[in-house]
Amino acid sequence: MTDCIFCKIIQKKMPTDFIFEDEHIVVFKDIHPKARIHLLVVPKTHIKSLAEISEKEANLIAHMLLVMPSLATREGLKGFRTIINTGKEGGQVIDHLHFHLLGGDHLPGM
Repeated sequence: MTDCIFCKIIQKKMPTDFIFEDEHIVVFKDIHPKARIHLLVVPKTHIKSLAEISEKEANLIAHMLLVMPSLATREGLKGFRTIINTGKEGGQVIDHLHFHLLGGDHLPGM
């Protein structure tokens, strides 16, 4: 995906400081944070949105979920919120699946 900003970040074609990286995902700060801590957890594989995942991505999604509590702990969070925006109508801005991990202040209920 040559036009995907997240793919460019993953390929290190755009300068970004990774909070975490392994063979499956990268994690970096959101440039428009909605909380004191606002991280993006992004798979290295380009998947357009949650609506487009299949059974073959089950391990990847599980891995993303399992990494987030340790990321929150590393950031000093006692509680946190995870969000996946799906599709334009769901608030997704970048067409590359990603989780938002937010915390650091009391977040209002939803």
